[in-house]
Amino acid sequence: MCYCYFRLGKALSALPVEERILAGLFYCSSQPNEILQELKPEWNELAAAGLSAKEKLIGHSFASTHIFPWHKELSDEIEATTFSLSHLQQPDLFLRLRPGKEKIVQEKLSKNGIEFKQLTESCIGLLNASKVDELIKVNEEAVIQDYSSQRVGELLKSKIKNQKSKISIWDCCAASGGKSIMAKDVLGDIDLTVSDVRESILVNLKKRFAEAGIKNYKSFVADLTRLYRQNTANQFDLIIADVPCTGSGTWPRTPERLFYFDAKKITAYANLQQKIITTAAAQLLPGGYFFYITCSVFKKENEEAVMYLQNTFSLELVEMQLLKGYEAKADTMFAAVLKKNN
Repeated sequence: MCYCYFRLGKALSALPVEERILAGLFYCSSQPNEILQELKPEWNELAAAGLSAKEKLIGHSFASTHIFPWHKELSDEIEATTFSLSHLQQPDLFLRLRPGKEKIVQEKLSKNGIEFKQLTESCIGLLNASKVDELIKVNEEAVIQDYSSQRVGELLKSKIKNQKSKISIWDCCAASGGKSIMAKDVLGDIDLTVSDVRESILVNLKKRFAEAGIKNYKSFVADLTRLYRQNTANQFDLIIADVPCTGSGTWPRTPERLFYFDAKKITAYANLQQKIITTAAAQLLPGGYFFYITCSVFKKENEEAVMYLQNTFSLELVEMQLLKGYEAKADTMFAAVLKKNN
């Protein structure tokens, strides 16, 4: 019920808390349920109805963009109404099947009666409440990774053209290493370096890499808003910059962040991203690729950051994609591949 309250975002903010909780529960329900039956049985009968029918019944109307009111800040390709309404639904859970483990995972899920949908050869979607970590070897057999994040891997595979036997990669904001594992699966034998500003999360990365069978890599703690302190000769063919961001494309999973969001943070994150990519891009070898990623829907964090990279480092834009996860009960992400000329 609290999550349903947050899923309304900035809509119906004038209602008393108890009324807004009930309204949120009603708008987020797609079928009759026991809670509505107990609290509002007359609403429960219309749980599967559309938005307008629900508004008419409870007497409180709002525009869909009231849920997410910053539509002027959105990247151009975002359809504001559809995106706003997506916050009323919980996204699905997605698995990326690791190479050679596809049939093993599918058989385990089927044997245990877990329903799933096959989106691509290596991606399956499940209900969010599915207890897959009790059935499969997470990270070894399959990685829990959003559908849009997996599509980022498809872009990586299709656009990175490498003539070397082993490509050198720096995952500069590695977090727990999801993009690094994907790069290993997609590009094969790689010379991998990872870094993050948080030493604690690199401990999690080490554990996850061990589960994924990744043994040979270099790691270090770095604050990339400051000067890069490693040996300047240690440059890279591919830099993956999955930068810190507002996370606005993931708010259907974390609706409390939608509810409490202050628009001033858009500029604050954009400035942070610019500092990070300024430091990181300087380590790119001629002919190398810079892979810029966010899970944001805001233009300042997406297209404007790419424009900055082009103008500051004379990088050539290979491809730029806004991955509209809100159309598939997934996260919405942004990814761009840029190349440094020889």
